[in-house]
Amino acid sequence: MHHAYVISDEVEQGITKAEALIEQELGLTLRANPDVVIFRHGLFSVEDARRVVDVAVQAPIGGDKKVVVIAASRMYHEAQNALLKLFEEPPAGLTLFLVLPTHGALLPTLRSRVQLLGGDTRQEASEEAQAFAKASKEKRTALIKKLSSGKDDVERREHRETALALVNGIEQLVYQKGIDSATVPLLEEVAVLRGYLYDRAAPVKMILEHLSLVLPRDLVE
Repeated sequence: MHHAYVISDEVEQGITKAEALIEQELGLTLRANPDVVIFRHGLFSVEDARRVVDVAVQAPIGGDKKVVVIAASRMYHEAQNALLKLFEEPPAGLTLFLVLPTHGALLPTLRSRVQLLGGDTRQEASEEAQAFAKASKEKRTALIKKLSSGKDDVERREHRETALALVNGIEQLVYQKGIDSATVPLLEEVAVLRGYLYDRAAPVKMILEHLSLVLPRDLVE
């Protein structure tokens, strides 16, 4: 097996898939096993990443294998960066599973260190993405204005993460609609916009306004 996997799914469903692989592929039991550690988070922060690393680098207790599962609904980019060294050079015997709603939320540097499991194309797009695609120009403008503001750095960072989740959700809508000559250019646009959102200096307002302009009217029935 590879040493690190990312499962694209919601938290509990992703954990269930990871547990199945742990039993079937690694031959580890799950019940009362101190060498199988599962972290559940809504928003995964840098502090959470440091706690995970502290646990992950400890030697196995009952054998030569250890598994750490990290499941989160959202993960700060800084938190992903804090995990890079662990995912690049894990201790001997350690297998890592990262559960996120979409592969699109991964930074390229972390993506290059993992094996992707769970097809994003089979997932349902978020309600927020569907609402944005259906919304009138006025409602989209109001949401864009909200996500483009923030009273401090923390709130602005959270808004950028929300904007990234929205872009990923739109990508899911495109896959659900079906890939053809009309939707391929939109997927390319989405990939470019997602890349801009990884840049803290890139304006969220302009990115989401461009997304609004390129969305076809019939993306959501």
